[in-house]
Amino acid sequence: LPSESEWEYAARAGTTTPFHTGTTISTDQANYFDPRRTSRGGTTRAAFFAPNAFGLYDAHGNVEEWVEDCWHNSYREAPSDGMAWTVEGTAWTFGGDCNLRGKRGGSWLDFSRDLRSAARGWNSTGIRNHATGFRVARTLD
Repeated sequence: LPSESEWEYAARAGTTTPFHTGTTISTDQANYFDPRRTSRGGTTRAAFFAPNAFGLYDAHGNVEEWVEDCWHNSYREAPSDGMAWTVEGTAWTFGGDCNLRGKRGGSWLDFSRDLRSAARGWNSTGIRNHATGFRVARTLD
């Protein structure tokens, strides 16, 4: 799984805006709940919407994505090198709860504000549901 910072970097795709699409996002760009529009009522197939500038699909919406990090309430003392807050026996686990893991990206059940690149959520590591998934990442040399 990517770390929180890796996930956010990939989702932003070089932007500094709340979404890789700019300051707003629409149901034509991501799968999320909008009470003003008819809900899709579930997930969409992969690559249903256009990719971001890095070529990644569905970074915003569809399903929340687990990240490797143990949950921390803030970024205080966060790793500055992209690593996750999970390496046992290091300072990076200080203050975190490894029974909880972070989730990013928002889902088809969430409002648009929950899809922002910087939005963070968490859940117990034992939770499985129809609105949570994961993205596999690979470390390159």
